[in-house]
This record gives sequence, C-alpha cells and structure tokens, in this order.
Amino acid sequence: MASDNCRKDDFPEENRTDSGIDSYRSFLKSEEPREPSADFSGPRDKYSGGEERLDSAYGSSSITVESLTEIVGECTLSGAKDELARISELSEQEENLLTTVTEDGDTILHLAIIHEDKLIAQQLIQLFPKEVLDIQNNLYQSPLHLATYLNQTRVVKDLVDKGASLELQDQDGNTVLHVACQHGQTECATEMTREVSPSKLAPVLEIQNWRGLTCLHLAALNRHHQIMSDLAKKGANLNIQEGTSGKTALHLAVELHDITSVKLLLSRGANVDTAMFNGCTPLHLAVGRQDATIANLLCQSGADTMLRNMEDETALDLADGNDDILALFPFDDIQISGRSVVSVKF
Repeated sequence: MASDNCRKDDFPEENRTDSGIDSYRSFLKSEEPREPSADFSGPRDKYSGGEERLDSAYGSSSITVESLTEIVGECTLSGAKDELARISELSEQEENLLTTVTEDGDTILHLAIIHEDKLIAQQLIQLFPKEVLDIQNNLYQSPLHLATYLNQTRVVKDLVDKGASLELQDQDGNTVLHVACQHGQTECATEMTREVSPSKLAPVLEIQNWRGLTCLHLAALNRHHQIMSDLAKKGANLNIQEGTSGKTALHLAVELHDITSVKLLLSRGANVDTAMFNGCTPLHLAVGRQDATIANLLCQSGADTMLRNMEDETALDLADGNDDILALFPFDDIQISGRSVVSVKF
C-alpha cells in the first residue's frame, strides 16, 4: 500500500560499492592481506576468503612497488617531457609491456594507483594516450575509479586534465563521480567538475547506477552536504527521480530526517511537491514518519497539504493524531475524512 511506503524507511541501501578495491588493498605496498573493510559490501565472488591477489601477467609473483618502479624505469620515464608525451617513441617491447593487462584486467597504471605510487602514476598518465587511460579492468573500474576510491586527488586531476572519461560505469553502474559522491571525496569531485563545460557535465549528472541512483541521490543518502551544494551549483537537476520508486533527493533527505539537506535543497529550488511513483510527496513522508520539524519546514516552503497519493490519502490522513503535525494543517474548509468538501462562506 502507498501509505505503508509513506511511513516506512525504505530508502535504498547505503554504502554499497565495488568489491575490487578492498582486495587491492590486501597487497598494497607488499603488506600482509587484510580483512575486507565493512565499508565495502559489494559482490566478492572473485576475491572470497580474503586471499592475496596475484598480478601474474607481469611475472610469477605479486607486483611490488619496487618491481613497478623497475618496470617503469626501463621505459625511460624520467627522460625529457617530449619523450613522456609521445608513446610512438617507445620501442615495440616497451609499448607492449606498458599496455599489457593482468589476468584481472589491470594495466600498469591501475597497478601504480593500487600501490599508491603517485609519482609513477602521474608519469604514466603523461605517457599514455586517452584510450589506455580509459581501459577498464574485470570489475569495469578505470584508473580514475581507483584513484577516486583511494582519494588520490592529484592523480584524479591529472587523469581528468588528460581527458579520462567521467561517463564510464563500473560493475555496479557507478561513474567516478558516483564514487566521489558516495564516499564524500569532495576534492576529487571538485577536480572532476572544475573545468568541465555544463553541456558535457549535464549527461554525467543524469547517469543512474544499477540501483537507479544519480550522483545527487548518493550524496543525499550519505549526507555529504558540501558535495550536494557543489552539484547544485554545477546545474544538477534537483528534482530528478531515482529509478526504483521515484524519490528525489528531497524525499531521501526527509526519510533520513536530515534537516540540513532538506534546507539546502529547498533553498536551491527543489520542488517541494514532486511525487514518487506511488504519489507520495515529501510532506507525505515527513508526516508518515511523524517528523513535525521537517513537515513544518515543508509547509513553510509552500507544500500542498491536499495532494493525494495512489491510496487517495493526503498528508493529513497520515498524521495519526499527532497534535504537533495536525497543528500545521489549516481547517478553513469543511472536511470529511481529510477530504475537502466545500469552503465555508457567509
């Protein structure tokens, strides 16, 4: 029933991300494997049991920071800038080495980022053409995805400046901006959007992951207020609906009882009366959750108290005798069971 949806805290599951980065961390800087972080709850079929991942395509043992440095050093990456900028100057053997992928689909740039060797990563970014920068591994993660997960802001900046794609989606449908919005990587998000024209950024902001969530939805779900504000300034559609139940960021903020997000969205011009697929407005949700403070804020912002959901219920019908909420609704009209019958005129 729609009324149940209006009352129930059924916003999408939070904090689901790709599985790959935790497995990567198990061998960062040649450390012992670690237990997967609780922050990462995505599928783990490829890395069950927390075993150490081996990048066998580059040899019979796990790649270490030292071996990465040796591999890159053999390609004279410390030479002149002109040599760094033109892959055509590499020998065929060097080019094959640098563009080889591991059995997990990682390029040497993926590995440099995984090992958090930022200097090598930055050198490789200058060396590689855009097509190599956008190679996705078996989890559909580009180097930019990994740099964002690990909050390597400078690497993110270099990749974006070189033209790395913002539209590629990983195995959960997340773009790199989705990742930044979910994990609160504010500086990474800023670097991704700083120099991008509105016409190029608009389609990125409209992309939904496989759970139907845009970047703004993820920022709202995770209470990342600065990122929400930045996305609004960049022209994000504040009224865009997620794909499963038609909630806007304002619906999600109301469900979370997040008054800061509610105020932010309303001040930026979010539509206070946008309805979910079942007809519930943010006011329906606030009243159904007995949140008088947010319900009052919505009413002050012009929420229509007489809108009905698919069950033909107004927000007043969901008040359940809560005096604080009932006090918000005017009684200028004669009503029967919450339905306005006729205005009283003398």
